[in-house]
Amino acid sequence: MGKERVEKLTQEELKELLSYDEETGVFTWIKSTSSNVTVGSAAGYVVECYGYRRVGIGGTKYLAHRLVFLYVSGSWPRNQVDHINGNRVDNRWSNLREVTNSENQRNRRLGGNNKSGFVGVSWDKPRDKWRSQIMVDGKSVHLGYFHDLENAIQVRKVASVKHNFHQNHGRQEVIKDE
Repeated sequence: MGKERVEKLTQEELKELLSYDEETGVFTWIKSTSSNVTVGSAAGYVVECYGYRRVGIGGTKYLAHRLVFLYVSGSWPRNQVDHINGNRVDNRWSNLREVTNSENQRNRRLGGNNKSGFVGVSWDKPRDKWRSQIMVDGKSVHLGYFHDLENAIQVRKVASVKHNFHQNHGRQEVIKDE
């Protein structure tokens, strides 16, 4: 990762302020830190433009999914935290995993402007064919042009498995609770 984060909050300090429920993924205040904090209430707020829950502690705003790692494991995640099911506010421990940026990109939703219905497959108008491609280590790898959409999709699926993409990569919707 490009620049290293410096997060000073300790697990002990966090546990003095908040309780975490691994089954629901919700932090609850156990100690009031200001007039805005009510003991027993859910901690944090969702940042609408990003969809992630943030929790303010001691003047610093933390992403709740990163706080979960500190709370459960005792240390901050060194890399990114992936929400396996794609739901950015589902902070259950079972739904989170520490990943590199490259791994995180392998568990993305289908883009809103996708016309083929499958990630990595697009219509190439000048060739009048479907194009199949995959991003590997930041580089686009061309997989071929196809007259048939199903062939283009099948080639892309094989490449996804070969390059260890997450099974949820390219999903169209958030996966509900398991």
